[in-house]
Amino acid sequence: MKAFVAVPLLALAGCATLGQGPTTLSGQWGGPGINLVLEGGLGTVEYDCASGTIDQTIPSAEVPFSVAGTYRTGQAGPVRVGQIFRSQRATYSGTAVNGDMTLLVKLEDGTELGPFTLKQSVPGQINRCL
Repeated sequence: MKAFVAVPLLALAGCATLGQGPTTLSGQWGGPGINLVLEGGLGTVEYDCASGTIDQTIPSAEVPFSVAGTYRTGQAGPVRVGQIFRSQRATYSGTAVNGDMTLLVKLEDGTELGPFTLKQSVPGQINRCL
């Protein structure tokens, strides 16, 4: 008899978590000169003539965030086999509120990029370097 009581209680316990939304930002975010895709809490970033990664999850709560990642410079023209691009650590910080994100990128050499203004579910407006 005890086993029959436990099964419904376990089923109800699982239902309590269904109303919670995602705990990290995800999806495509874009704006002038930047495109960000967040999947599984991590991200890939494309700029007009560079790229990068976001290597920590960005919380979905509407609070300021600061996460680690990388930034790689690009170049005009085709990429040659074996060509190496300079990569450096970067800190991505900002806020995301109601589908709008403000993002500032600070590179380990002290260079700051942005602030960028991104919208959720909108592709970035990238102009490839020539």
